[in-house]
Amino acid sequence: MIPWVQLDTAKAPDGDHELRLKQRGAEFSIMLGSNELMNSRLSGSEEALARLSCHRISGRRQPKILIGGLGMGFTLRAAIAELGADAGIVVAELVPAVVAWARGPMASLFGGCLDDLRVTIREADVGQIIRSEASAWDAILLDVDNGPEGIVHKANDALYSIAGLISARAALKPGGVLAVWSQGPDSGFTRRLKQAGFAVEEAKVRANGKRGARHVIWIATNGPGLLQPAPSCSLLSAVLC
Repeated sequence: MIPWVQLDTAKAPDGDHELRLKQRGAEFSIMLGSNELMNSRLSGSEEALARLSCHRISGRRQPKILIGGLGMGFTLRAAIAELGADAGIVVAELVPAVVAWARGPMASLFGGCLDDLRVTIREADVGQIIRSEASAWDAILLDVDNGPEGIVHKANDALYSIAGLISARAALKPGGVLAVWSQGPDSGFTRRLKQAGFAVEEAKVRANGKRGARHVIWIATNGPGLLQPAPSCSLLSAVLC
């Protein structure tokens, strides 16, 4: 078996822990201590985050999308594939090293998508971007930490609090979508979304197509607007129908 090789390390956002980028052949892994945050073989649920969201806003002119967390680029690449030439995609990544890894050792994974003219990378806190402008986004996609109960950065909890969700709703255009990825279910978070005024649906998705762990994506809609019906199994095979 090909051994893992550690390529680089970086401080986690909390300043106390360390992120490690590892490679084994063509496979990449980002670790936080003994926890694997992401693996290049497991992209299904991150891709579904973009597909479910973009389906809901299809037909809008010049849609603006905010993605919280660059990771290994799965959500970004899926959004690029779904959106037209008039779209604008902003990716907020809090750890500069993750952006450097995307342009360096993991460039083969990204396939040049960071240079797509529709894409802007901002080394910033996605929460600050959300709070900076009202009614700005057609969709906000959050793949930050492990979901509502984060392990990388305690300040991420503010994104998933009632106050954070109200800010996200204010940042969306009417009928806009807040989509949130999570490692697992969280009934308390579902309640908070509803309390913040969202109409909420949950999708259970596989980490890798029809295999792997079951992850959860919340699709939270900001009031009336241009909505599409939920995608069928034939449209998105990652959704467990």
